[in-house]
Amino acid sequence: MNVIAKITPASLKQTLAIASLALVSSFTATTTWAQSLSLSDSILPDQSSQQGAAQQQEQVNDTPRADWRSGTYGPVSQSLQPPDALPPFGANLFTGGFRGAMGDGLNPDYRIKPGDQVTVRAWGAFEFDRVLPVDAQGNIFIPGSGPLNVEGQSSQQVDNSVRSAITSVYPDNVEVYTNLQGVQPVAVYVTGYVENPGRYAGTPNDSLLYFLDQAGGIDQDLGSYRQVRVVRNDTTVATVDLYDFLLNGSIARPQFQDGDTIVIEERGPAIAVGGDVHREHRYELVGNQLSGAELVNLARLKSGVSHVLLRGDREDGPIAQYFPIDMFAGQIIRSGDEVLFSSDQRSETIVVEIEGSYYGPSRYALPRDARLSELLDAIAVPESMTAVESISILRESVKEQQAQSLEDSLRRLETTYLGAPSNTNEEAQIRIQEAELIQNFIARASELEPSGRLVVAYDGRISDIRLQDGDVVTIPEVSDSMLISGEVLVPQAAVYRPGMSVIDYIEGAGGFTERADDDHILIVRQNGAVENARNVNLRPGDEILVMPAAPTHNLQLASTLTQILFQVAVATRVALDL
Repeated sequence: MNVIAKITPASLKQTLAIASLALVSSFTATTTWAQSLSLSDSILPDQSSQQGAAQQQEQVNDTPRADWRSGTYGPVSQSLQPPDALPPFGANLFTGGFRGAMGDGLNPDYRIKPGDQVTVRAWGAFEFDRVLPVDAQGNIFIPGSGPLNVEGQSSQQVDNSVRSAITSVYPDNVEVYTNLQGVQPVAVYVTGYVENPGRYAGTPNDSLLYFLDQAGGIDQDLGSYRQVRVVRNDTTVATVDLYDFLLNGSIARPQFQDGDTIVIEERGPAIAVGGDVHREHRYELVGNQLSGAELVNLARLKSGVSHVLLRGDREDGPIAQYFPIDMFAGQIIRSGDEVLFSSDQRSETIVVEIEGSYYGPSRYALPRDARLSELLDAIAVPESMTAVESISILRESVKEQQAQSLEDSLRRLETTYLGAPSNTNEEAQIRIQEAELIQNFIARASELEPSGRLVVAYDGRISDIRLQDGDVVTIPEVSDSMLISGEVLVPQAAVYRPGMSVIDYIEGAGGFTERADDDHILIVRQNGAVENARNVNLRPGDEILVMPAAPTHNLQLASTLTQILFQVAVATRVALDL
């Protein structure tokens, strides 16, 4: 690969466009000791050959076959659980956090009832200090003043009433103090769709949640979180929607009386919500439908949600509609529907990382259709220190493909040889030995991680491929060494010397081990390309990889193991020891 020190006007235009998107604002690219990785015609194929290569490399037709934005189509193949299979919204509400905190009944809004006790103190012209019980008629008796009705009054109102009663008899030089000493405990029935219906003790001012928690909470399959009734003498005195508490922290605070009943109604219509939400839940409806805007307020969406899939049944048949999130607010969701939120907006920008020998920023934000030549035109490198002919790319999708291919090969090896029958005892013994060899080999091979390196430089040319988000472009430095590894006695790095052969380097590393297969020696180039040692000329930075021989007399098994060893070497640059 030739390298030119001056950027052409056409490439300069590309350079400015790409460099303007760099994550670091600017970098120096025109000094006496820096050069550009501009891909000249001597390096890259001409335009017509580029187009032919691109047609061969990119065989996927990504032209849409329908207008997917119409709302008629969407990712309907993505599975979502039905409402009954999801936990209800609020399922973690009753975990014992309410039952251990009984109220003391001294809330300023508490209303006095028979059985309570009021402390009354007076001093000055009239001396009095006593705890007065509230009798069955709702009165307390104050000496000198007579009975005083306080039932239904708040503590502040009781204080005013007592003060007025005493000062009406002793108008001068009298100070009065009152305090609600204690409240009468109550027993409340909890029934309906709860885990443990029963009668539970508390105080009149305890929260509804206190009694529900004592009853084990709401039945998650059948109980309603939105229809909780407080019944007194066959009359509903309060209806509570626990969604208000779950979302806003607000809850009705009825004052309980002895014999009240809390009734959990049967669960109403529900919908299933999943996808890019913080938790997938079943949401209960008030009525048979709600709007998309109301659902968005209920569900806690992750950032970046752009589309919504709505599936359900209607009178004219099943539906599956796909909406942008801003169009979803006006949609009507009905009982039994499934709603899937998704971050389905493709970014028009990709981020590519640079590593190795270069100047400037290490990350670039590029257009989604950017190609390797455009990026390299924007990068300055140290002159005479960069092996531009050995550029390669680490790509996550290639890594996944290598891992899957290796996994498939190991599975075929295991299936083919571990289940084969034996006709004689001698053959059975051989099978046992082979099985142990195969199992150990599979265990070690499964632990190796492919590199995901994509070879883009070959025979002095660089393929002008389209970049992908997350690519790591490696621009290696010029190397003066050779690495000798695999089945040699002393794996080591050696200085590159022109004219030395592969065998010369291996002998310098102590020669072959007993397990070495001297007919299979690989040369791993700096760009990740792997070639047979018989057919190449050594270059600085190469790695000599001596493969092991398959320790079996079964020719078919030996051939299979050898193939997988080569596959491992290409994907991981490791000569796996058998």
